[in-house]
Amino acid sequence: MEIPPQEAPPGPGADGDAEEAPAEARSPSPASPPADGRLKAAAKRVTFPSDEDIVSGAVEPKDPWRHAQNVTVDEVISAYKQACQKLNCRQIPKLLRQLQEFTDLGHRIDCLDLKALHVLPGEKLDYRACEALEEVFKRLQFKVVDLEQTNLDEDGASALFDMIEYYESATHLNISFNKHIGTRGWQAAAHMMRKTSCLQYLDARNTPLLDHSAPFVARALRIRSSLAVLHLENASLSGRPLMLLATALKMNMNLRELYLADNKLNGLQDSAQLGNLLKFNCSLQILDLRNNHVLDSGLAYICEGLKDQRKGLATLVLWNNQLTHTGMAFLGMTLPHTQSLETLNLGHNPIGNEGVRNLKNGLIGNRSVLRLGLASTKLTCEGAVAVAEFIAESPRLLRLDLRENEIKTGGLMALSLALKVNHSLLRLDLDREPKKEAVKSFIETQKALLAEIQNGCKRNFVLAREREEKEQRLQLSASMPEITVTEPQPDEEPGAEPGDEPATEAQENGAPGPRPGLDSDSDSDSEGEDGEEGDGERAVAPCSTPVPPTDSLGPGDRSPPGSPSSPTEQRISVSSPGRGRKVFVVTRVESPPERAEPPVPPVSCPPSPPALSSPPNSSTLPPAEAISTWDPGSSEPQPQPPQSGPSLPNGLKPEFALALPPEPPPGPEAKAGSCGLEHELSCSKNDKELEELLLEASQESGQETL
Repeated sequence: MEIPPQEAPPGPGADGDAEEAPAEARSPSPASPPADGRLKAAAKRVTFPSDEDIVSGAVEPKDPWRHAQNVTVDEVISAYKQACQKLNCRQIPKLLRQLQEFTDLGHRIDCLDLKALHVLPGEKLDYRACEALEEVFKRLQFKVVDLEQTNLDEDGASALFDMIEYYESATHLNISFNKHIGTRGWQAAAHMMRKTSCLQYLDARNTPLLDHSAPFVARALRIRSSLAVLHLENASLSGRPLMLLATALKMNMNLRELYLADNKLNGLQDSAQLGNLLKFNCSLQILDLRNNHVLDSGLAYICEGLKDQRKGLATLVLWNNQLTHTGMAFLGMTLPHTQSLETLNLGHNPIGNEGVRNLKNGLIGNRSVLRLGLASTKLTCEGAVAVAEFIAESPRLLRLDLRENEIKTGGLMALSLALKVNHSLLRLDLDREPKKEAVKSFIETQKALLAEIQNGCKRNFVLAREREEKEQRLQLSASMPEITVTEPQPDEEPGAEPGDEPATEAQENGAPGPRPGLDSDSDSDSEGEDGEEGDGERAVAPCSTPVPPTDSLGPGDRSPPGSPSSPTEQRISVSSPGRGRKVFVVTRVESPPERAEPPVPPVSCPPSPPALSSPPNSSTLPPAEAISTWDPGSSEPQPQPPQSGPSLPNGLKPEFALALPPEPPPGPEAKAGSCGLEHELSCSKNDKELEELLLEASQESGQETL
């Protein structure tokens, strides 16, 4: 629209009343005619609806699983047959047989096997057959979808990969031996790898990934991919495809296993790309390069990348790559720097005895290799001696493969001697048949040496299993301390020994049992803490042990209700393994709320110090016997008087011993039974002194008021 030149255009806020006032002041009002008498056209405005009215409606995306709720096998089969009839394609009998065998449709089914359909007469997975499979994928999910050797073309592969991406149909997908999926098929596969979060395993063996298809896969692996395992054996990767793949995987942190066998990778450009990949990617754990042309020059590049692998690569397979003793020199210098490499397979390379000698020092300096493959590496007895030196020095080697080598009596003897000092090797693979020797008696010697080697491996296996079981027991006992709660029952008989049960449970938890006298295996620093925490059975003093109810005890055995010897107390023992063979037991005594009786301060009776002379079997009695014993001639337990001596174990004055019965019977119970009586005497004396103090205070206050 055009604005008249004599009118000013409205400002940015012309739609508001407050901002229209300046515009109206600048332009003449249409109501007031100008001087020449001609009416001017009104100013035109552009208005927009409010934010709430801009969006008139919204359509929710279709739920891909709207057909998969409470589905049955008959419904799936019926839908598949109708789709085949609609698309005018032949049904796949192998698929129908598998559908009829499915039972649990609520979870991912183990496998959908469509392998080698084109081999069977009348069965082929073409585009229309793939479209009919959508009725299955929209209702069921699988762990493995096997499409190996199904003769997929570009249209069928694109349709299938789009379905698997949309419905998240599989976690493991096998598309190997499909040579005609083409560029559009790989493009759909790359889109599936990038968008599907559940896809973890992709097998594309013998499926060519050419120059014009590799960029799609490389972009998918670089941006975002949930793949953990990728098989690209015999995929024609040499050259630009490998360069794109290696460059993309430098930034991939999810891929764990990469298999690149049979790709004719050379020892120059391809190996350089792999070396750069190992420098920057520390999440890759398995790299399989078997049956390529890496050569010694390519191994030098790979070794440069291995030096930077502080964590990550655990398995390196270099089987059949024309490696010689020259490449073993590079590898021998690299092995001492690797910290994560556990499996190294060098089989079917002409390494020879010199190559093993170059490798020996590096293996001895390495601290991570557990499995070593040297099958068919042209070794003789001389090379076996070098390997035996490594075995004798290695404390962690688990498996060694020496098959298909000319190892005769001398080499077997060196290996047998090495196994006598090695306690880690569990499996040593050798040829079962002895090698031909000039002396016929040596053949029997070879058989005997082979038997000795196998027996040594069996011995190491038994020792390893015993060590593992012992470590598991130690970890279990260290991580899960046992807690026992003991509550003496109030209806126990007077002759029962409640002290036996805690002692038995403490022994079951690993605590040492009662020992004669005051001897103990505990540390010296715990002996001074017997009054607070205690050590083993010594932590249980006679006055703090659960005892039967007070009505079944003698008059000298009664203790205040609030003392730790209350019959309803709880003892919680927490045991855990200590240093060496020693076991520490911590005992905590919890008492219930006190009864409504006058509180009396409890007097604890610590065990007698080591300086006191006591009978050696005084500590072997349970706490209940230390408090009261049964007399066959009486109906109730009789208290045992204390043993006379220069001092008492509980710290009381020696004068209190004169108030005890004059003729104490000698025996081990004398010292233990004195705690109850001394406790009662001290309590009665404290009561008398308290009454006297109260009486004096009342008399003094009466005199002051007068």
